[in-house]
Amino acid sequence: MRYIGKEMSRVDGVAKVTGRAKYAVEYKVNNPAYGYIVQSTVAKGRISKIDTSKAEKLPGVLKILTHQNALKVEEEGRQFRALQSDNVLFCGQPVALVVADTFEQARYAANLVEIEYAKEEPSTDFSATPRVQTRGPAPRGKPAEEFANSPVKIEAEYSIPIEHHNPMEPHGATAFWEGEKLTVFDKSQGVYGVRGHLARSFNIPEGNINVRSLFVGGAFGSSLNVNYYPFLAALAAREVKRPVKLSLTRRQMFTGHGYRPYTAQKVSIGADESGKLRSIIHEASTNTSSYEEFAEGTTRFGRTLYECPNYDSPYYLLKTDLPTPTWMRAPGAVSGAFAIESAIDELAYELKIDPVELRLINYAEKDPETGKPFSSKALRECFTAGAKKFGWEKRKFAPRSMRDGDLFVGWGTAVGTWGAFQAPATAKIRVRNDGSLLVGSGTTDIGPGTYTVCTIIAAEALGIEPKKIEFVLGDTELPKAPSQGGSITTASVGSAVYGAAGEVRRKLLGLVDKKEGSPLFGAAFEDTELVDGMLRLKSDTSKSMRIVDALKEGGVEYVEVEYQSRPSAERQNYTTMAHGAQFVEVKVDESLGIIKATRVVEATACGRIINPLTSHSQEMGGVVWGIGMALHEATEIDHRYGKMMTTNLADYHVPVSADVFSVETDFVEEKDEIVNELGIKGMGELCLVGIPAAIANAVYHATGKRVRDLPITPDKLL
Repeated sequence: MRYIGKEMSRVDGVAKVTGRAKYAVEYKVNNPAYGYIVQSTVAKGRISKIDTSKAEKLPGVLKILTHQNALKVEEEGRQFRALQSDNVLFCGQPVALVVADTFEQARYAANLVEIEYAKEEPSTDFSATPRVQTRGPAPRGKPAEEFANSPVKIEAEYSIPIEHHNPMEPHGATAFWEGEKLTVFDKSQGVYGVRGHLARSFNIPEGNINVRSLFVGGAFGSSLNVNYYPFLAALAAREVKRPVKLSLTRRQMFTGHGYRPYTAQKVSIGADESGKLRSIIHEASTNTSSYEEFAEGTTRFGRTLYECPNYDSPYYLLKTDLPTPTWMRAPGAVSGAFAIESAIDELAYELKIDPVELRLINYAEKDPETGKPFSSKALRECFTAGAKKFGWEKRKFAPRSMRDGDLFVGWGTAVGTWGAFQAPATAKIRVRNDGSLLVGSGTTDIGPGTYTVCTIIAAEALGIEPKKIEFVLGDTELPKAPSQGGSITTASVGSAVYGAAGEVRRKLLGLVDKKEGSPLFGAAFEDTELVDGMLRLKSDTSKSMRIVDALKEGGVEYVEVEYQSRPSAERQNYTTMAHGAQFVEVKVDESLGIIKATRVVEATACGRIINPLTSHSQEMGGVVWGIGMALHEATEIDHRYGKMMTTNLADYHVPVSADVFSVETDFVEEKDEIVNELGIKGMGELCLVGIPAAIANAVYHATGKRVRDLPITPDKLL
């Protein structure tokens, strides 16, 4: 491999640090107007009166949209749509949109919109909300009976508060109409979903709409669903007959696009004295909204994790008067892992077995849920490599037994897993007779480095150096690709780029293989390759032709192909997953209760690594996120008003540079020919999954105190 597996700086890096990269509300349009959202101040009820007269008299105000004059659209399921009725479903709901010549005018006018409500009592207290059981996998074996008969038992309850994504770029859109044609720049993880939503909203053909999302300043799941604001921006633009820019404020983002739901879990584990698991019952409840059901499969995480013959995973929803949650990095898995991997650690102490050893005692060689073999699984190697790099053999078993001066030292571990997914995706490649390439697919890049890895794959498959390749994405005029989420993009779009490169080679060969005197006369496709800008025979590299010469000989300016990749049928015979082992060191000041995650080693097996540089970045990001979950992040709610209170980055705490110390990554590469032709598995979520549990386990090892409710703040230790 000349490019795959080698470190390469981001091809979009210079554009991002110099400001050439434009985000959703930064695109230059002629004579833009600006929108500002007015939010409800109550959580439940109806709008009894709305007075916009004062705001409308202000200089620069162009239009104020409310439920009384906004376009009404047909419902799409029960997903929330703004300005459709006088119903108030959650605090912070958009109830008006002010459009003005400047952002400042719109914001000021929004403060003068007067609204009266017929208030009702909101229900947001999770402990007082009835549970509704959802459908899920049937129990495996006889979990209740085997748990009752197990000689060693662990029962514990765990909770995770509501958490918010808080990407650097606020959510927003720029919209303008040219006759019946609509263009929208949106902060989106899936431009085709936004296009379809807008087509249905305005009852116009999808071909009349172009949605673009060329750069995204972080999303983490918050833009997987179509958010309500692109429709508002497009509607406002149509009303005022000018382009409209609409951006949420940081405070508005806490109710504007969903969040990780509150999660309460109970884990019951039964084992024998040797540590073999006999039964696991993993129960979870998460909140949703009153108008829409959102479930993230929290209890599915553990069903493929350990060899355990008896397993049950009931899942419940709590309907509340809050906005609907949504997917947030490693949805379900990281929450489920916190409970399961904490309980496994508790079992290890009950049995007096090293936590790594206990996990290896119950190592699943095949999928315990289906009986299928794993396409590849190097988790055992991850434990070996990670433990060696971390120095796990020096760990003292007893809590409170390791110190660094006045600080208690704790070492914890956990397992992370994530599905190795692939979805249908299409890419096109145009090879020009000047030796340059254009590669395109309608995926997005929310930060993991899609621009770069697809450039690398194209360079490898086409034998052309990366600097001659332009990769374009994030546009509904490009071939269709899945939304960027679930760690599927590189496996899906990368496979499409790789397959398209093969078709390019086939077309190039077709231009020259039938001409006598050509060095490739009569060559078979499978006997050729593209290397260093040459089309050549594998067996005799002297029989070659420059790509540009092949185009000239064929009398064409360029060759273009479009190729769709799909998951292979063979995948159905296997369970395809990525795995990782996390090791964490914490140091705790006993007098203050302050915790620092001083050292993290993460060993990951996720197939072939395309770019180690950006892959390490992904791992680092997952670790930092895990530190935030474990030690900092919580959205507080005042249940008297049904209102989220910590709706800013002063009160909602996230880890900063001073909270992050040593983070080491170790990739255990797997040769997996089942997952896809390139052997790629996703890692964006995997690297987060076990971190909060590993930190919580390390805190117990340091202090002897088991904290089961995140985040682990000083007050819970003192």
